[in-house]
Amino acid sequence: MIIDRLARALDDRLRLSPITRRALAKIFPDHWTFMLGEIALYSFVALIATGVYLTFFFDASSADRVYHGDYAPLDGASTSAAYVSTVRLSWDVRAGLLIRQTHHWAALLFVAAILLHLIRIFFTGAFRKPRELNWLIGLTMFLLALANGFTGYSMPDDLLSGLGLRIIVSVVESIPLVGTWLVALAIDGEFPSDALIPRMFITHVLLVPAVLVALVSLHLGILVRQKHSQFPGPGRTEHNVVGSRFWPSYTLRSLALFAWVLAVLFALGGLVQINPIWLYGPFAPSQSSSPSQPDWYVVWGDGALRLFPPWEFRIAGYLVPQPFWPGVVLGAVTFLALYAWPFVERWRTGDRRPHQLLDRPRDHPVRLAVGITALTFFAVLAIAGGDDILARLLGVPVYDLLGLFRVLVLVLPLLAGLVAYLIARALRRGDAASLGELTRADLRRAGGAAPVQRGDEGGPETPAPDRPGERIELWPEGGLWRWRYRDEAGHVVLTGNRALRSEEEAVEASRLAYPGVDRVVVPGPPPPPPPGRVRTTLRRWGHAAAAGSLLLGLLIDRRRRGGDRGPQPPEPAEPESPPADEPATPGGRT
Repeated sequence: MIIDRLARALDDRLRLSPITRRALAKIFPDHWTFMLGEIALYSFVALIATGVYLTFFFDASSADRVYHGDYAPLDGASTSAAYVSTVRLSWDVRAGLLIRQTHHWAALLFVAAILLHLIRIFFTGAFRKPRELNWLIGLTMFLLALANGFTGYSMPDDLLSGLGLRIIVSVVESIPLVGTWLVALAIDGEFPSDALIPRMFITHVLLVPAVLVALVSLHLGILVRQKHSQFPGPGRTEHNVVGSRFWPSYTLRSLALFAWVLAVLFALGGLVQINPIWLYGPFAPSQSSSPSQPDWYVVWGDGALRLFPPWEFRIAGYLVPQPFWPGVVLGAVTFLALYAWPFVERWRTGDRRPHQLLDRPRDHPVRLAVGITALTFFAVLAIAGGDDILARLLGVPVYDLLGLFRVLVLVLPLLAGLVAYLIARALRRGDAASLGELTRADLRRAGGAAPVQRGDEGGPETPAPDRPGERIELWPEGGLWRWRYRDEAGHVVLTGNRALRSEEEAVEASRLAYPGVDRVVVPGPPPPPPPGRVRTTLRRWGHAAAAGSLLLGLLIDRRRRGGDRGPQPPEPAEPESPPADEPATPGGRT
């Protein structure tokens, strides 16, 4: 009763019911991959909730403190306030270790969910018009998540995180001309400085989360405004969304996912140990731990630093040290390529139409090959970041593994990209519905081999419609759109038998009829076919017959009119009036 009255009062003043009704009726697709973005969102909520709890006990200072607590090996030791407060959180604060480890696992899941979400968007083409802006926002959030994860990982001032900070400072210092200036500006002096931990704390708990909250809000606002993309399927077009309403079905499903995310994170925080800084010890600039690896989302940078050759040279007298190329150039080129990819693909394909239906990865072999190549490359770098652990487990010299990884990082990505390209072409050209149904004949056709013979037909199999020269052509006609399929090599032109209401519907109908033909042009209506000899002769005879018939009809009509005006009897003369002075006789006679 009270809630109902409050709702009515707010609606009377703010007129929220139309907006709420429209929002509750919004349709969301049911495919499970759309939940990756929600997992990232709920991990971010868990990060904020656990992070607020941790700020009450963490002392962001590098000043000396003496630890007195339940962890006996450190009792009475003097270390930095950041390290002492983190150990106290782990051993002396009620539920401190649970919250701290849950926070760490939430950070790992947050970055992983964003990465998987971006991979799904890349391979399905969800970054195309009109969603380029959301692609850029998602990439920026991924960068901020990496930065915030690294600062949170480094704030406890333990030996492992201090070693990672030393590496990242060296990478920034390797930038020619401005590197040392940037480091001095960021940490207020040389490493390690007293301002380093407080500045990382402000960045970690205030600056980056505020920007992330703004970007998440903008991301969701654009999503609501543009509506969801969806995979092709029965009843799904470029103009609708097939799925579940926001209320109640999708809301209940999303809340259940939120509960599962929290349950998994707290279970990991309570049962799976992570980042035990009391075992690493406090940071000392003269010490380092081995073997040592950072969190998974930055371990690829460690692997790149290990694999890159020790090349150093000078440009205009300025030294370009070895960490610059794997530490700065590699990451910068990767993210610049990701930021530019939607626009590069649009320029390469000439496709400027808005897309609401997603692609299957097989439909774009080049995009799939580029993505698989990049993922394999960074996977090899991440594994190479643990070469010292692998050397210990396998009992082989670490330099032997280093040489092996240097070969694999160059060869394996190219092989993986080539295999992905051939498989995508085979799936696209052949009749196989999935990877397990591929045959050798499909793979031979994908590699450009001669067409195979079909036993039931006895002739060569018709190549799939993705050869050069094949395209779909569209044109408007009287407010409707028509389409035709053209194969220039085979001299085949087939026109669709039904006009569509829009260009998007015509494209969808053509792709349903000819899957795999991605080149779409709008050349205008087709010219009329040239008339043949028989048609020309008949047309001339028809024109002559029509002209003769018209002339004959005119002559007959003119002759008929002339015959109707033949000799006529004279008309009787009118009687004259008698003179005025002459008397008239009876009977009218004089």
